[in-house]
Amino acid sequence: MQNKKFYPWLVVILLWFVALLNYVDRQMLTTMRPSMMVDIEELVSAENFGRLMAIFLWIYALMSPISGIIADRLNRKWLIVGSLFVWSAVTLLMGYAQTFNQLYALRALMGVSEAFYIPAGLALISDYHQGSTRSIATGIHTSAIYLGQALGGFGAVYAIMTSWQFTFHSLGMIGVVYSLVLIIFLREKKTYLIDKDQKKNPLKDFVSSLKGVTILLSNISFWVIMFYFAAPSLPGWATKNWLPTLFSDTLNIDMTQAGPMATITIAMASLVGVLLGGYLSDKWVQKHLKGRIYTGILGLSLTLPALLFLGLGNSLFSTIIGALFFGLGFGMFDVNNMPILCQFVSSRYRATGYGLMNLVGISSGALITGLLGKSADSGNLGRDFLMMIIPVLIAIVLQLVVLKPKTINMTEDFDEQ
Repeated sequence: MQNKKFYPWLVVILLWFVALLNYVDRQMLTTMRPSMMVDIEELVSAENFGRLMAIFLWIYALMSPISGIIADRLNRKWLIVGSLFVWSAVTLLMGYAQTFNQLYALRALMGVSEAFYIPAGLALISDYHQGSTRSIATGIHTSAIYLGQALGGFGAVYAIMTSWQFTFHSLGMIGVVYSLVLIIFLREKKTYLIDKDQKKNPLKDFVSSLKGVTILLSNISFWVIMFYFAAPSLPGWATKNWLPTLFSDTLNIDMTQAGPMATITIAMASLVGVLLGGYLSDKWVQKHLKGRIYTGILGLSLTLPALLFLGLGNSLFSTIIGALFFGLGFGMFDVNNMPILCQFVSSRYRATGYGLMNLVGISSGALITGLLGKSADSGNLGRDFLMMIIPVLIAIVLQLVVLKPKTINMTEDFDEQ
């Protein structure tokens, strides 16, 4: 089956469901706080809830480079299967939590297990789609992330219809079962060879793994890509974790309404953004090597007025328009991160590179998530959304000025550019 022409697209479909579960499982907690704080009183504090969201991000960020290095060295199929199984089991166990500390520990463990998926999954898709389909394949996969974010917004609704415990139990069981499907149908495809003798020597294998990190960090282009990835992560994670609260506070509506309204609006706009951005990028890069970069910048430019609407708006119209603009723009940016990386990094180090990008991007997200918890308690959430325009502007300028790709698909280790 692996040699069939349709199989690269089957890989995208198989991983689409993994990405969907990845975000549903992590995101539904953002709107389930009202139901959960009845049983776990520490969640009454927005600052404590911010800590609960932030620990996932900090652990996820710190584990991402490690997961990327491992994905470049080992079989990515089994990393993906193992990651899905473990985080699904953790989701199931969260339904049995009775204290804040238990939730905190499980959320941290979820950060470890989920960190192994994205670098491995995106690198595998990039190896199956090396030509003019790379961005659209990545876009289709990324659309699952935003659909998962939207479905996660119904966490409050699921919790009221059943219970917050049953919501965790059912989603966790679905993921455990789907991991068995991947064992049957998913196949690895390495586009480079790994020295088997070297793998037998742990010390040499470790040194070889660090070589990829050294190569990446010695290049100015990769540093710019990391900043370009990190700067929009501030408003990106802010909207994922705090937009329902912003909608609820701004519009004075219950979280059962604000959660679905916020997450569906931004997620559906992002879904359109990743598909549009993927299609446009694949076409543009055929005519200009910076086509993927220009597409990403076009997307980021749309997030600037979006943050103005979200930060200054006080009506349903302004908040919805802000969420739509932000989702569309962020989707166009998000879908091109791995394809842009492929123009500067060979397939041997792409998972490592994306892991490092996740480190800085999600660390930024963890930082802003914690800060916005205090901001929500003091009533300054809208103002702080507005301040995130500054790093996004800097990222756009750096991307335009510094990055000068020489190829659509880097096949050898790059030199200083």
